[in-house]
Amino acid sequence: MNVQNIVVAGKSGAGKQPRVDVLVQTYGLRQLATGNIFREYLGTFNKVRGDAKTDGLWTDGKFAADSAIRQALSPACAKAGVDVDAAMLGFKAAQYVDRGRFVPDEITNALLAAAFRAGSGKGFVLDGYPRTPDQSDFLLALAKDCGTRIDLVLIVDNDDEAIVARTIGRRVCPNKSCAKVFHLEFKPPTPDGKCTACGTAVVLRSDDTEEKIRTRLAEFQSKALPAIQRLSAAGIPTVSVPGNLPVFTDQAVQDSVLAVVQPALRS
Repeated sequence: MNVQNIVVAGKSGAGKQPRVDVLVQTYGLRQLATGNIFREYLGTFNKVRGDAKTDGLWTDGKFAADSAIRQALSPACAKAGVDVDAAMLGFKAAQYVDRGRFVPDEITNALLAAAFRAGSGKGFVLDGYPRTPDQSDFLLALAKDCGTRIDLVLIVDNDDEAIVARTIGRRVCPNKSCAKVFHLEFKPPTPDGKCTACGTAVVLRSDDTEEKIRTRLAEFQSKALPAIQRLSAAGIPTVSVPGNLPVFTDQAVQDSVLAVVQPALRS
């Protein structure tokens, strides 16, 4: 089956990752997660956050000119040996992520397009993108420009309160070569809090607090849901799976996903 790209959508914390894993393993795709891209750039900015003089670079929701941001970050970047443009993007993303809000389309689209084009525009499970109608339009145009397509949208559906409970219990392996995801109750790390795959101490992501989760849930209704509807209106098949299952095993997740994905792709 010639599967080029699939979008996995759903509220933050709905349980998208296990479903992404099924698609990656079944169809030989690669996960392209905007969250991971953001965290990479945030990590760059965090290396200089303590030394950089950022006062006045973000006022009432508006950024200073890029030249002013570069100038302010340059001394700390030179000292830490990091790229100033990467730190600038990280700084911009941080103003939104730190507040539990979506990163603006202009920044998100540029990061996504670079990664998408680097992979020839195909072979991806898009996770966390698109999240606004304008991002949907951008993605459709980007795929067309690359001579590829979006085959399917898979929605992972879950209740808000279940998402809050799930997310505050989530822990991740910070080792970039591993990045395994755990849950303190449903899929725990080792008894001493380490990754079962590589032994690194797992951590709570900075954006997994209850306040930030509820902000993201509200923004899903106002922005991400219309983005999904925009893709559906463009003729892309859309199917859904439950985020919670009576028995949560790898096999149950796989069966649940493939039961709806395979017929949709064949059609």
